[in-house]
Amino acid sequence: MAVDVHVVTPEREVWAGEAESVIAHGVDGEVGILTGHAPMMVQLAVGPLRILREGEPELQAVVDGGFMHVTSAVGDEAGDGARGEEGRGTRVDVLASSAELADDIDVDAARARAAELEERLSQRRDTTETEGEVAVIEAERRKALARVNIAG
Repeated sequence: MAVDVHVVTPEREVWAGEAESVIAHGVDGEVGILTGHAPMMVQLAVGPLRILREGEPELQAVVDGGFMHVTSAVGDEAGDGARGEEGRGTRVDVLASSAELADDIDVDAARARAAELEERLSQRRDTTETEGEVAVIEAERRKALARVNIAG
């Protein structure tokens, strides 16, 4: 039985389908989800999301943090009328402010954005940016670098 995966942002559903497993980068490290996984909620870090599908290429995306919610149902709750371990239905919902599939990322734009933000950070001494503003710039730089790494 496959894992039912949904990757969503406030604007749209980025991807939905079945997978053998999902591997995400949580704030405490990588986490992998297979069919029958215990229910859980994981806070995601900026980084890659890997969706492994049987007989198809690995699907890669980048998320800017957010959460991954895992639920499992047994038997009739899964909608298949089965009982026991084989009747488990596992669903993974990835909820992020922003998520992009690797094939949809403009690598040149991501590289340019990362370089622009790195330059801004290196010239910080000459600006009046607060620590909070610097933290926002650093977070945006990490997002741009994650896009470059996944797509490029």
